[in-house]
Amino acid sequence: MIKLMSTRFGELGIDEDDIIQFPVGIPGFEDKHRWILIGDDNNAIMWMHSTEDGALALPVAMPDSVKGDYNAQIPRESLEPIGDVGGGENVAILIVVTIPPDRPWDMTANLKAPIVVNKTNRTAMQTIALNDDYDFRYPVIEKEIRDRMREQAAALAGER
Repeated sequence: MIKLMSTRFGELGIDEDDIIQFPVGIPGFEDKHRWILIGDDNNAIMWMHSTEDGALALPVAMPDSVKGDYNAQIPRESLEPIGDVGGGENVAILIVVTIPPDRPWDMTANLKAPIVVNKTNRTAMQTIALNDDYDFRYPVIEKEIRDRMREQAAALAGER
């Protein structure tokens, strides 16, 4: 068991077997290779937390919680850094979510660049899906609900 002091979650005890290796890092964080997934399987949002930087955690989600028919087209050869992924049964897909702190209704998901995890050897990488209709900033919340949330926040702010 190793200890991680997280600025977001406090002190965490991490089992070495739970660490996911990113051989090429994550774009923007190429020097961070060891990550842990934090969260409950029942929650839509989990955290991909660097074990090398206690302040670095990315919100992630299972793609079907954002887009039910998500089916990223990923060339097998682009996954070579994480080893043989077989027929897909040994793979988990995560998508990075962006949640603006003062506007959570404007949350977006990066459908274009999923994180692919090889569950067999606990390695992962972020790659680019070939799907032309997948966006880097796909709105997670429907427009009507976003508008309603924005109006309610403005009304509450006006009451102060």
